[in-house]
Amino acid sequence: MSTPTRAERVSHAIARDVTLPGGAGTLALVTIDNGLDHTKPTTLGPLGMAELTATLTAQQARAAAGEIVAVAVTGKPYYLAAGADLTQLGAVPGREGALELGRNGHRAYELLHSMGVPTFAFVNGVALGGGLELALNCDYRTVASDVRALALPETGLGLVPGWGGAYIVPRLVGIEKALDVILTRPAANKPFAAVEATTIGLMDVVLDPADFLEESLRWAARVVTGDVVVPRRELDSAEVWDGVVAAARQRLDAVINRSRPAPYRALDLVAAARTASREEAFAAEDEALADLIMSDEMRASVYAFGLVSGGKKPVGAPDRSLAQPVTRVGIVGAGLMAAQIAMLFAQRLGVPVVMRDLDQERVDKGLAAVRSSVDRLTSTGRMSESAASRLLGSIHGTTDLAEFATCDLVIEAVTEILDLKKKVFAELETVISPTTILATNTSALSVTAMAADLQHPERVVGLHFFNPVAAMPLVEVVQAERTSLEALATGFAVAAKLRKTAVLVADRPGFVVNRLLVLLLGVIVDAVEKGTPVEVADRALRPLGLPMPPFELFDLVGPAVGLHVLTSLREELGDRFPRSPGLEKLVAEGTTVVLPAEAKGLPKPVDPAIQAVFDATGTGDAPLDEAGVLDSVLTALTVEVGHMLEEGVVATPQQIDLCMILGAGWGFHLGGLTPYLDRTGYSERVLGRRILPDGVANVPTA
Repeated sequence: MSTPTRAERVSHAIARDVTLPGGAGTLALVTIDNGLDHTKPTTLGPLGMAELTATLTAQQARAAAGEIVAVAVTGKPYYLAAGADLTQLGAVPGREGALELGRNGHRAYELLHSMGVPTFAFVNGVALGGGLELALNCDYRTVASDVRALALPETGLGLVPGWGGAYIVPRLVGIEKALDVILTRPAANKPFAAVEATTIGLMDVVLDPADFLEESLRWAARVVTGDVVVPRRELDSAEVWDGVVAAARQRLDAVINRSRPAPYRALDLVAAARTASREEAFAAEDEALADLIMSDEMRASVYAFGLVSGGKKPVGAPDRSLAQPVTRVGIVGAGLMAAQIAMLFAQRLGVPVVMRDLDQERVDKGLAAVRSSVDRLTSTGRMSESAASRLLGSIHGTTDLAEFATCDLVIEAVTEILDLKKKVFAELETVISPTTILATNTSALSVTAMAADLQHPERVVGLHFFNPVAAMPLVEVVQAERTSLEALATGFAVAAKLRKTAVLVADRPGFVVNRLLVLLLGVIVDAVEKGTPVEVADRALRPLGLPMPPFELFDLVGPAVGLHVLTSLREELGDRFPRSPGLEKLVAEGTTVVLPAEAKGLPKPVDPAIQAVFDATGTGDAPLDEAGVLDSVLTALTVEVGHMLEEGVVATPQQIDLCMILGAGWGFHLGGLTPYLDRTGYSERVLGRRILPDGVANVPTA
């Protein structure tokens, strides 16, 4: 059964004539517009592409007749185009249909290249994937300075830039920058802003958004009359091209180890693009796109994309009208997480924030951490000096508990010790107002137990942020046994204003992300305890293509933190979460578990020296190979997902996937976790059933 898809939201191509300034002649301006407001992004489906082809064909005839001197494409407010309509891609029934999708896009965009008069893209908003390629196929490009989403994200979605990007981008920006655009940025989900895109050559000129269209027309007129000549770089030499491609291939092998095909297919297209003709390169893009559209990875990516897109409307969130206004925020603690949370609230809520700790030295360290983060933003041009001054002025440090008296929301971010957190909340109740909401940033402890002794436990809600706070898009909103609808609604409202995706989770140990990630790490170290070499265990999850290998993840969260959570989950949930004497010894001795990465962007290898610790503490009686370790991990995760759904940790398995994608960085190509377990047969083998309803992810069982 295939996933039901909505009817195509057709983006129309509407042409009108504009007289260029200075007597330069008439320009045909084609606006891509789906007729809906900014909450419904412009996307390019088969019907919209056919209309664009027809409109551009008509303009080409007019150009040949001398009626127009140029053609430009632009978009409705805030969008040029957000790329291909992925819901339509997921419904393509066969490879021939997929092949025709690629060819149709090339046919339309080739008209911009062969128009017979200069063509321009006036990029007034978001331009992603096929939307950016629409601009790239034009001769010239202007961009509004406030545009912050210019990208070719296809390789992160199980696809390749299939409408000219693999051929055109290296010619515009050079081979090294091209691979950043096509491979590196999608993996990090890091689009370009207008100035940066122009600096590297993707765009030609940045213009003020206030009168963007008028200024674009003036600039286009000067290009048409020859008053402006836009330089283009020469093609990189074969030696440079091949060397950069070879280095990129080595990096892919080290990072994703052929766990998914799309990045490799994209690299192959770019590698061949130097000597291929335009027609040959575009035909190769069509073939690669057709293969990938039919792949499990792409269909899982469509499912994941739908989850993330729909995550802005949280499942189970109370009515927004119940949320209380938040005009001042308090943070208990001034450590790393506290400082990050304080800065996020000050920056995105625009409200005063007070950080409180036990002594002035800790407070000063927290404020210094905030200043350091602001300095990094200003030094890279991501924040103006005036905005930085306002932000720093809105964050205050104190040792006085009474300063929380006027806060509408107070978040505790102290050490993960239940008794300490209970003490913090008890002290807060003596100074805060009756309507103040209390939140905890706990990553695994019981929010219900934390609030149990309070006079008003109903005011307590969990807001679990992930590190780094500014970058990680997920917040787990934890509903304790007595959390009121008002407190819960306030948590969701705050998360939305912080531009985070909030997922409602029950107050169960580890919630979603930590419960599954720590279990994964526990199974890995358990395999080492039983005799599996550490290098074998660390390589075992490569087929999943996760953001980092297990021991690097341990290093990131901190071995002591990982051990603490693993121990608490074992106490709460039993021996599904294994004990690790070796890990306990490593933490007690402060031993580093990974070596430095060989180069920036490469994984950190496990330190083989820790093998001796596990050999001394483990049994060594049941060593596994890489496949055996992977099987153990996937089996354990399947069992745990079953328990979590039975316990009602989340409302649906889709919420588990959303959490793993946004909170743990699991790739779109996996679809999170549950489609992968269904597709590989683990669900049926371990649970006796598929986890997702039939057809939800459009991914067949193995």
